[in-house]
Amino acid sequence: MPLFDRLVVTAKSRVIHGRTRQASRCVSTIVKNNADSGVSSEPPIRKSVFVSQSTDVFTNLAWEDWLYRHYDFTNHHVLLLWRNDPCVVYGRHQNPWKECNVQTAKRRGITLVRRNSGGGTVYHDNGNLNLSFFTPRARYNRKYNLHIITRALFREWRLESVVNKRDDIVVEGNYKVSGTAAKLGRPNAYHHCTLLVGVDKNSLRLALERKEDDIVTNATISIRSPIKNLIDVNADIEMDKLITVIGEEYLRTKALVLEDEERELSQQEMELQFIDPTERLYTGLDKLTSEFRSWDWNFGRTPKFTVTRTLEATGHDGKVQRLNFNVEVQNGVVEEVKMNPPGGSTMVDFGEDVSVIAANFCGAKYSHEIIENIIAAISCKAIAPRTRIEDESNVIVTQ
Repeated sequence: MPLFDRLVVTAKSRVIHGRTRQASRCVSTIVKNNADSGVSSEPPIRKSVFVSQSTDVFTNLAWEDWLYRHYDFTNHHVLLLWRNDPCVVYGRHQNPWKECNVQTAKRRGITLVRRNSGGGTVYHDNGNLNLSFFTPRARYNRKYNLHIITRALFREWRLESVVNKRDDIVVEGNYKVSGTAAKLGRPNAYHHCTLLVGVDKNSLRLALERKEDDIVTNATISIRSPIKNLIDVNADIEMDKLITVIGEEYLRTKALVLEDEERELSQQEMELQFIDPTERLYTGLDKLTSEFRSWDWNFGRTPKFTVTRTLEATGHDGKVQRLNFNVEVQNGVVEEVKMNPPGGSTMVDFGEDVSVIAANFCGAKYSHEIIENIIAAISCKAIAPRTRIEDESNVIVTQ
C-alpha cells in the first residue's frame, strides 16, 4: 500500500459525511487550467480533504511542511484545512519587528511565527480558516484553488466574491477576505491562503500595528488592504459549516478544471477526514514542530537590518549635540553599534567612551528593549521620529 494511503488509514480519523447534491455549475467562476485548455479527459487523480484537529500554529505549520516533504501528490491531490489560536504569521523573508508590534503581541499572548512560504504577514485566530492546496508543482494552479472558495461561498450562501489581480479574494468592491502565498519545490508544491470568517479585528489591529518605523531593511514588506469578515457580509456563515461546504466543493470539482464531476459522488467520496497530527502518525513531526518553535527560525532567520535613531547628548560644557545612532543586526543578533555626529562634525566629550559602552551590547539578541537599554547606558535622549496617523481598524496586511 502506498505511503499516502497507509497513513490515511492509520489516522483512524473520524469523518463528517457531506451531503451529496445534484451537480450544478457556478458559471461566474468557471476557469480552466491553462495547461488543460481544450482537454476534456483527466488522469485518474484522487482528492482528499484533511481537517486538522490541532489549533497550535507550530504543529499545523509542521504538518503542512511534513506533507510537502513526504507525500506523493502525483495521483492524489490534497486540501488541508486548519485553524490556529491567536498568532501572527509572517513570511519566510520578512522582519517581524518591522511587520508587527512584537511587544504588544507578546503581552497579549499572541504567538509569533515565521512560515516557510514567502509573502506578507497575517493575523490568525479561531475566526480565520487556513487552506493549503497540495499538488505536484506541474499542476500548481492558485486560480483554480481560489475559485474553489468563491464557488463554495456562492453555491451555499449566494455570496458573490472575486479573485483580483493580486490573487486576493475580495467582496463588495475591494474588501479583502483572503490573502495568498505559496511554496514551490520539486516535485511538490502548495498554495495556502487565509479566509477571514469572524476574526477579532481589534486584536488584529493591535498585533499588526507597526511601531518600529526606524528599521532599514531589504526584507519583504507587507502591503496593507481594507478587510472584512465574511460574517460582515452574511451573518449566516458559520465556521464548521464553512469547513464542510468548502471541503465538499473541493471534492466534487474535477481535479484539473473548475467543473463539477459528471457523476454523483458516493458518500465515501465526499468524506472529510478529521486528523490530529502527531508524531505517532507522522514520524519526524515533533522535530519539525520544534524547529518552527525555535528562536533561530522565528527571529534568527530575519534578513540583515539596521535600526536608525537620532539622539541628543550633553557634553561636559553643557552643550547639546545631536548624534546619528545606528545598530546593525545580523541573524537577529546585534552586530555593531555606531554613533556619529551629523555632517561629519567632531563629537563632543560627554563622559565615558560611547563606543566602549555600546560594544558591550554586541552579540545580544535584538529586541526593542535592547535599543532603549543602549540609549540609557550612554546617557542620551532619543528624539522621537514623526509618527504618521493611520486608521488601521479595518486593515490587514497581504499574505
